[in-house]
Amino acid sequence: MSYMALYRKFRPGEFDDVKGQDAIVSTLKNQIKAGRIGHAYLFCGTRGTGKTTVAKIFAKAVNCQSPADGSPCGQCPMCQSISAGSSMNVIEIDAASNNGVDNIREIREEVSYRPTEGRYKVYIIDEVHMLTVGAFNALLKTLEEPPEYVIFILATTEVHKIPVTILSRCQRYDFKRISIDTIAARLKELIDKEQWEVEDKAVRYIARMADGSMRDALSLLDQCSAFYIGEALTYDRVLEVLGAVDTEVFSRLLRKLLDFDVHGVIAIVDELVMQGRELTQLASDITWYLRNLLLAKSSDNMEDVLDVSTENLARLKEEAEMIEDDALMRCIRIFSDLTNQLKFSTQKRVLLEITLIKLCRPQMEDRQDTLLERIRAVEKQLEKGISGAAPARTVQAVKDDNPSTELTGLKKPELLKALTEDVKTVVRDFRRLTGDVSPILKTYLKKAKLSAGEGNRLIIVLPDAVSAGFVGSEEHKREIKELLEEKTGKQMELEIRYVEEGRSFEDSFVDIENLIHMEITVED
Repeated sequence: MSYMALYRKFRPGEFDDVKGQDAIVSTLKNQIKAGRIGHAYLFCGTRGTGKTTVAKIFAKAVNCQSPADGSPCGQCPMCQSISAGSSMNVIEIDAASNNGVDNIREIREEVSYRPTEGRYKVYIIDEVHMLTVGAFNALLKTLEEPPEYVIFILATTEVHKIPVTILSRCQRYDFKRISIDTIAARLKELIDKEQWEVEDKAVRYIARMADGSMRDALSLLDQCSAFYIGEALTYDRVLEVLGAVDTEVFSRLLRKLLDFDVHGVIAIVDELVMQGRELTQLASDITWYLRNLLLAKSSDNMEDVLDVSTENLARLKEEAEMIEDDALMRCIRIFSDLTNQLKFSTQKRVLLEITLIKLCRPQMEDRQDTLLERIRAVEKQLEKGISGAAPARTVQAVKDDNPSTELTGLKKPELLKALTEDVKTVVRDFRRLTGDVSPILKTYLKKAKLSAGEGNRLIIVLPDAVSAGFVGSEEHKREIKELLEEKTGKQMELEIRYVEEGRSFEDSFVDIENLIHMEITVED
């Protein structure tokens, strides 16, 4: 016998097996027990919540020869023929492929004939919102005055597309999303029947990934168990099969973002890509993680809402104290937008990396909600002392009577004589020598200008404090020094400065790069 998917194998056969829709089940059972059965029902709600399943159980219950407490017995010939799909009394129609006027006219002709067995003919029209306008109009008269032995059950995931004239003739039942606890309990029940070994943490994750759909949960469990047939299904293995990421990674990523560490976040992305993780799912999970952070930050009594372990809850509360409300809302906005963009992108990794760099470099955005983040970035650099050094002394202009040596008010030949040969060698070819630094650092160095300090010291001047803070980090300074030493054989002391606001480069520094590249003749 061929394998049967879990969601088909364990489809509920009676009302008591339906999970998460207690109010609807109770109402339908009471109608059957009281004999107050309507002629038209509308079941609406998201996918996998039990609409078609409840419709089939209801069809069995109204035709059952020995109903018990409003539920079908499952043993009589009528129940068995309906379960097997061979009953002429229950007609299932897929409106997605049978949505024309002619299809509905056939139904109108058929309803004039009484059922050959049982009490009711039940028409289950799935995805009824797919019917054309003409088909809805053709169905309208039949719905308004059907024979007493006909019941219509309309199922849809998009109730807003149903005409009001149809809605007003049906009893409407809204199937809600099923809770994570309910799905997890049902999965454990079925796992025990199948005699599988599955970690509780893995079951909870599958239940959350199902997003309120029992059918999706069973399909995900089916997928994961098929990958590890005969082996224990652990949380890590579920993550691997679904291309998902452990929450510990989100914690690491958040801390790198809070430190404005571009290199760190790109390294994490590279690690996840090499593990084969699905980036669209990653963005969605990060958004969920940030949502949990916001809830943990908003109130101390969120344990029931946050579906996390005690250990993870403590970490969430710790991280919630590390990030400001506006910064957290900005991150949620950006990752929500990113999730939608990734669905249609062919360059998912590039899009994700650009987004993370923007979060680390708020100065790249000009939206109003990034202003505070830009200020925090500067404050963080100042706290580290990277760009807090005293501003460079203004170089005094010295005039020379000889016009040929007067360049922007400075006596350049004497300055050139004062420079060491090591500095001159490096400055002459600085752009080529630093061409092999990391891409982001290279981008910042393109905006830099060169000046000289006392002794064998090269000053790299950046246009603002944030870029100076980036280039001036110990890691990047070491990268530049090692590269210069490797290519020239000369050890160079580096100092990173920036141009103060309201001043120009020429006001505070001597541009030795331009001086060395100019051919200056000094007459004795």
